[in-house]
Amino acid sequence: MARIIDGKKTAQDIKDEVKQAVSELAKTGRSVTLAVVLVGDDPASAVYVRNKKKACEYCGIVNRQINLPADTSEEELLQLIDQLNRDDSVNGILVQLPVPPQIDGQKVIQAISPKKDVDGFSPISVGALSIGLPGFRSCTPAGIIELLHRYDIQTQGAECVIVGRSNIVGKPMGMLMLRENATVTIAHSKTKNLQEVCRRADILITAVGKPKMFTRDYVKEGAAVIDCGMDRDENGRLCGDVDFGDVSPIASCITPVPGGVGPMTVAMLMKNCVEAISLQQD
Repeated sequence: MARIIDGKKTAQDIKDEVKQAVSELAKTGRSVTLAVVLVGDDPASAVYVRNKKKACEYCGIVNRQINLPADTSEEELLQLIDQLNRDDSVNGILVQLPVPPQIDGQKVIQAISPKKDVDGFSPISVGALSIGLPGFRSCTPAGIIELLHRYDIQTQGAECVIVGRSNIVGKPMGMLMLRENATVTIAHSKTKNLQEVCRRADILITAVGKPKMFTRDYVKEGAAVIDCGMDRDENGRLCGDVDFGDVSPIASCITPVPGGVGPMTVAMLMKNCVEAISLQQD
């Protein structure tokens, strides 16, 4: 039976480390501030923002939340971001996505200063990641790397298959695994013989948004399985891309859903906020 990778516990460990780092900064008279901008009243976005606020409060990070009406114009939002970019008291800026349809999400991402882009989404952050320069790492992929390290999962020389090529998970995950000296394949909806490709993996990372798609037919015996999915099964229960019950008997280790990768995303956001201090000093 697979060893369970406990993302909830690991995320708590990271938040405790961040809390200590924030406390040490406070002794030198420095605080860490995250500005969170929420446009509109999307219920799911509101939940995510509350979770981030709660994490900030725990870690001692100042949470400056700015709620804007749903009819906010693109120009108004870009003006706000420009103000936050120039505000030296703000270390990180996060605009909760998705934004309303009258606003171009890509323009918003590109408007955030790379030194305050704690989500790690800007083209400059992604470019820095791709060539090994200092910069913010996208939170979910960075959280997965933390899980691999803290559970002593061998990455050097490992064959890693990532299913999904999104800008938020799949592509940055591939670059981070290359940094870890893995041999990386990024598969997607047009990949031929997907089962065969996945069965090569020593580390299989799924991020496709299809509930329980990955059964044991996709998994090599003894593989580490990292499930980034956040789906609903036929009964409306939260589940991942991986059929946990079918795969866990043959995997060496596996992340559950919930309680696996999900909690790591917010924890790594907190870690990025602290790392912003040194990036801004440089």
